[in-house]
Amino acid sequence: MNSFKDIDNEYVLGTYGRFDVEIARGSGSEVYDVNGKRYIDMGSGIGVTVFGICDKEWTEAVSAQLNTLQHMSNLYYTEPCAQLAKLLCNKTGMKKVFFCNSGAEANECAIKTARKYAAEKKGSEYSTIITLKNSFHGRTITTLSATGQDKFHEHFMPLTEGFDYADANDFEGLVKVIEKNKTAAVMMEIVQGEGGVIALNEDFVNKTAQYCTDNDILLIIDEVQTGNGRTGKLYAYMNYGINPDIVTTAKGLGGGLPLGAILFSDKCKDTLKKGEHGSTFGGNPVCCAGAISIISRLDDKFLDEVKQKSKLVFESLENEKGIESVSGMGLMIGIKTTKNALDVVKECNEKGVLCLTAKDKVRLLPALNISVEVLKEALDIIKSVCAN
Repeated sequence: MNSFKDIDNEYVLGTYGRFDVEIARGSGSEVYDVNGKRYIDMGSGIGVTVFGICDKEWTEAVSAQLNTLQHMSNLYYTEPCAQLAKLLCNKTGMKKVFFCNSGAEANECAIKTARKYAAEKKGSEYSTIITLKNSFHGRTITTLSATGQDKFHEHFMPLTEGFDYADANDFEGLVKVIEKNKTAAVMMEIVQGEGGVIALNEDFVNKTAQYCTDNDILLIIDEVQTGNGRTGKLYAYMNYGINPDIVTTAKGLGGGLPLGAILFSDKCKDTLKKGEHGSTFGGNPVCCAGAISIISRLDDKFLDEVKQKSKLVFESLENEKGIESVSGMGLMIGIKTTKNALDVVKECNEKGVLCLTAKDKVRLLPALNISVEVLKEALDIIKSVCAN
């Protein structure tokens, strides 16, 4: 009988560079392959399973909703959608929420909102969205256009018009790019994840936020990977004390189910009118029930524990043999290794630790509730691989 790896290779489109690991089951931060081999999961499905695999509270919330109501059209009201929106607004100070399925869709909605807002306030020619070089905002044609990395643009030209790019952490350069365009919004990640796990400078972020406010340019913060507790705050922008106009998020929000959200400030909460945007599965009751169980537990005490684990990771890895530098924020970590990053990840796989890459770095995105004991075990293996 063929393994599901063989079936996958025959029938699933080959767009993923899969590792030679067949995962069958898991619990918490530990997963097991078809042969029963144990792995410590330091990737959490690329920042998705923030409370680990088969988290009891999440599973119970999802199961209860499955036995109540699994889906309804957005032509009707459902309680989980309403309660999750209220929870997100109460925890952020934002005023309205739109739900979708993914981070790319969330960013598409943000772009649409920014262009409509600017057209109504300044004129339809104010349509350009400025993003940062080295950014990543999604894989649709429009969010590829927003992504500030040429390698993602190859093969898919022509891309959607109306985007320009500025260097990260260069405020004067950003202003020049804004001023040469009819600019509707600036969109940026607080930590550039796919770009190498690089946190933006606080001074740059604060100056950009103030400039946008002063010039009535919407500030969109892409929290698809950085959000939902990943950086030690509910959302990464909160580490910098700014107030964005739009926040996009996904990944960890659903805890393992597809869910994205766009949070709107008072300034643009009424920009999109009835019929101007929609999503068949957006606000799905089961996904929202899972998200409520996630977001309700991300309180200050828990987020302080995330920060402590982050400190442990940085202190454990910095200045170790074979490790050139450690970057990131919270439990979103990039490790520049002397050895090729992909080789390090493959070797870690062999020794029972699942890691990721980001450009030329090893990337760690463990579950936020990973135990210190298991975290230390994984770090010891990673260090040993880097050193040899």
